[in-house]
Amino acid sequence: MNMKLGPKGLSALAAVLLIAQIVPFPAAENPPVGQEVPAPDGVRAILRTSCYDCHSNDTVWPWYSRVIPSKWFVRQHVAEGRRHLNFSTWGEYSPDRAARKLDEVVEMVEDGVMPLKSYLRMHGDAVLSAEDAAAMVEWARELAGVDEEGRGGE
Repeated sequence: MNMKLGPKGLSALAAVLLIAQIVPFPAAENPPVGQEVPAPDGVRAILRTSCYDCHSNDTVWPWYSRVIPSKWFVRQHVAEGRRHLNFSTWGEYSPDRAARKLDEVVEMVEDGVMPLKSYLRMHGDAVLSAEDAAAMVEWARELAGVDEEGRGGE
């Protein structure tokens, strides 16, 4: 199906987007931070730069998170990220669940899946260097009590 918008269609679309900007929508807020994941300062800095916007209650909401339609995408993305892993509510995870989350961190970082490419387009400083990725993996394995071969510690 070929959908071309003529001048009237473009004007209508612009009007809808303009009106949507003034429709009341709750402000983006961060829930309270609970017991955060334990991490040394170096790893904490990496987490804050590359992970916390989507995986914590300490999100820094960028300007485009207040403009429709990106507002909808950003808020849904952050909500989904927090559902999968939230470093700000770490104390609520059972030891087994925390270990599984850390295994996922290792897998996602090693596979280059996280941070998401879509996030990195607007947050170039969040790119993990090889050293940052290695530090994250080492930290996550140590915290989970797993060695480099994936065996649990004693």
